[in-house]
Amino acid sequence: MVSPEEVLGFWLDEVGSKGWYDPTIVLDQKVRDNFEAAWTNAREGAYALWLTYASGTLAYVILTDQFPRNMFRNEARAFSTDRLALAAAKVAINRGWDMRIDEPARQFFYLPLMHSENLCDQERCVRLICERMPLHGPENMVHARAHREVIRQFGRFPHRNAALDRQSTALERAYEAQGGYGATLRQLSAAA
Repeated sequence: MVSPEEVLGFWLDEVGSKGWYDPTIVLDQKVRDNFEAAWTNAREGAYALWLTYASGTLAYVILTDQFPRNMFRNEARAFSTDRLALAAAKVAINRGWDMRIDEPARQFFYLPLMHSENLCDQERCVRLICERMPLHGPENMVHARAHREVIRQFGRFPHRNAALDRQSTALERAYEAQGGYGATLRQLSAAA
């Protein structure tokens, strides 16, 4: 069993903000080696005590939302614990626990909303980043708006279709062929 401190120490201190969004095979393997068993335990209902305080919930959200994206890149399992992370994040946000965590780590409470294929969650993510991330919000806002735009347009993330064995529509195939999320991000960045 891992502890919340091990998850946070690894992700916040060892990997740090420079490595969070720089996908590498080495990082993915390190996450898998250190946390795949813990992720499996969380998927099966472990770590409920983590959800009783702010930093424990943050560790739980990172374990169930961010780590599977590293461990299982381009696989359905990358998204299989999203519902757990989203539920935990919503409870923490409603309790104000996100505000007990310093920026930029606070953003991990909002990422399950950004990863959600629900427009209400997307709208809430944009609002939270705008209102509760005064120091690091601008750099996160363009991504939040780009995710929201994709959900507005398609109601889901087309880049997940292959991993989730979903049929892509003609519009989704055209969107992906024209650069997909990266093109949306560039367009919104240019407009900002």
